[in-house]
Amino acid sequence: MSNATLHELAGQLRSRRIDRRRFMQGATALGVSGTAISSALRARGAIAQDATTVTFWTTFTDPDLSVIGGMVDTFNEQAEGYQVELVQIPPAQVTDVTQLMTAVRGGTGPDVYLLDRFIVAQRAADGLLQDLTEYGADEAVMSAHLPFARAEATYNGVPFALPSNTDARAIYYNRGALAEAGIEPDELDSSNGPLTWSRIAELANQFNEEGSGGNYSRLGFVPWMNQGWHYTYGFSWGGTFFNADACEVTPDDPAIVEAFQWVQDYCVDLGAQQVQAFGGPTMLPGFPAQEHPFVIGTLGMQVTGDWMIHQLEQYAPDMDYGITFIGVPNEGDESATWAGGWSVVIPEGATNPEPAFEFMSWYAGEPGQRIYTEESAHLPTIAALIEEADLYSENHLFFSQQLLPIAKNRPPLPVGARYWDELTIAWQSNYLGEAEPAAALASVKERVQPDLARFCPIEG
Repeated sequence: MSNATLHELAGQLRSRRIDRRRFMQGATALGVSGTAISSALRARGAIAQDATTVTFWTTFTDPDLSVIGGMVDTFNEQAEGYQVELVQIPPAQVTDVTQLMTAVRGGTGPDVYLLDRFIVAQRAADGLLQDLTEYGADEAVMSAHLPFARAEATYNGVPFALPSNTDARAIYYNRGALAEAGIEPDELDSSNGPLTWSRIAELANQFNEEGSGGNYSRLGFVPWMNQGWHYTYGFSWGGTFFNADACEVTPDDPAIVEAFQWVQDYCVDLGAQQVQAFGGPTMLPGFPAQEHPFVIGTLGMQVTGDWMIHQLEQYAPDMDYGITFIGVPNEGDESATWAGGWSVVIPEGATNPEPAFEFMSWYAGEPGQRIYTEESAHLPTIAALIEEADLYSENHLFFSQQLLPIAKNRPPLPVGARYWDELTIAWQSNYLGEAEPAAALASVKERVQPDLARFCPIEG
């Protein structure tokens, strides 16, 4: 049908002869794109006259905040009829959306929110997010993304988010600092394959140095710093965190228990409280990236993601560093990594959902993800961009070509945020030597499984 028919539908929506759902059903039947739908709505005045600002909330800090700000500026230069306003809200733990929930309930929420993708399912189940189908998130839109990112952005088969980036985790090591301490850094080169965790510990301990007051002035490795999470080690030991057939969380998987035990033994041997004194401040939201021990040369190795490439370019441009595989429990084991990433969502109660979706489609689509990949050293979720080698520096190619193809991901569950938080509580008590690994992980299952059971079975 012609565009006039689409405009006629928009006029019917404006005059309230049909509601928005019927408008979207009619537009979908015409085979019209989400961008065309938004354009028709604006042309017919279906969006309120005062809806000229699309608010976009994020908890990000620099350097990624500056990258996103530049992207918003680029989009606004070509936007018609509205402008996007980027609003930084106070940094918080990734599962903490208290401010968003309060704003939504009070009718003052944003039009677009940047949400860690693995908790989309839970926030959708909570009724906090809008179904994006009616705005144009059809199969063609979603199928452009990597399968695991697409799965994380949906709940019970319904898209509630657009994936906006992904990543992978590896071990970074400071060649210069290790060499000064008498350690041969070439052993860590990725061409040698992954080292065992026991060998990594041996190398790290040669770097350790105590300062005044019994605390460490430098450490070779802190297992739980940066991206050294429960998932990192559970996957490394071959563990699985969810049994889809049984609809059951499995934090008590023996492999995960073994991983927790290794980390606890490592930290206790060094003095868990002294290790905490060294690394604890870095794990607080908003900790300055330029003050991180790895950046200033007092941490020899760390597990972190590909975004660290950009941070080191900015804050330690002269550092001689390398990137290698995450360790393995036994010689000959295959290294494991995991991919996460963020997404853009439209919260319930958004004032301007149609232009919000148009902006999201650009931000999480090929134009926006191309910019974000180049300027932040994250990976795209748009499958076609993974193959564009020119988007990546030499270090970044290690992530896109060698790590992303083997990366695992956290199970996208309607209790995903709760599961993460409970695992984190157990993780912290574990590396501080305050709880037995098996007991702590069994307790996670006892607390999370009853909540999950309310949603079973879960549609893939």
